[in-house]
Amino acid sequence: MRQALGKGIDALISKVQNNDISHDMVRKIPIDSVRPNRWQPRKAFDENAMAELVQSIKEHGLLQPISVWRDADGAFELIAGERRWRACKAAGLKEVEAIIKKDLTDQQKFGLSLIENIQREDLNAIDHALAYRQLMDEFSISQTDIAKKLGKSKSAVSNTLRLLELEEDIQKGVQTGAVSEGHARALISIPDKGKRKEAYERILTEKISVRELEAYAQNFHARRPRAKISGESRRKTPEMTDMEARLEKHLGTKVEIMSGGAPENGKITIHYYSLDDFDRIIRILKK
Repeated sequence: MRQALGKGIDALISKVQNNDISHDMVRKIPIDSVRPNRWQPRKAFDENAMAELVQSIKEHGLLQPISVWRDADGAFELIAGERRWRACKAAGLKEVEAIIKKDLTDQQKFGLSLIENIQREDLNAIDHALAYRQLMDEFSISQTDIAKKLGKSKSAVSNTLRLLELEEDIQKGVQTGAVSEGHARALISIPDKGKRKEAYERILTEKISVRELEAYAQNFHARRPRAKISGESRRKTPEMTDMEARLEKHLGTKVEIMSGGAPENGKITIHYYSLDDFDRIIRILKK
């Protein structure tokens, strides 16, 4: 079953990427005969951007048709283009140009809707994460499969999915644009929920930058209590202890330097507490 679903997703993605509509009809349909998509990944619509789109449609018309599926009852269900459809209604249009998809099962409609919307660059990070989660739940495919099919790295998909661990009010803040994706990624690296909530409130009230928030998160990790390991601590010289402190300040995380069997060898252990934290440390080390 999973293999079959995977092939179905591959076919849908290929269709979207190649813009293959040779077997679909493009025509004007009554705008009131269209209903919203059950699987629309976008949960919030920016009012200012919507007003601009309405004005553009009034002046120039709809430049890109919406995509719909025709149900057995004759009504049309949106696959992609809900924002354009809403704007056309607000502009007073009675008809809208639509690509009418044919010969799709419910699973294919679901997959095509998600893929077309995921590939839109203006979706926020939480909506992307929700769409990834839907693909995993409905099609039983892995994060690796999603990354491969969407042309993204697995870490990018994993890090986006981790944003769903944020509290509901913070997720809504990302969806409405109150906080940026960068802020959200910095917040998820703060494991203490109380401190995370405080940081979120500071973003809203003090308008702190992503860089400031990342510095706060780094300091939080650097202040974590150091575990003492019998034997190892006795072999540390004052110079090693001083270097640990300097590295921890620079990397914003716990660092351990341990001597080896001879004075000229040993190991350095750098701790990380989330995938976002790992990526942050790697970026610092690469500089």
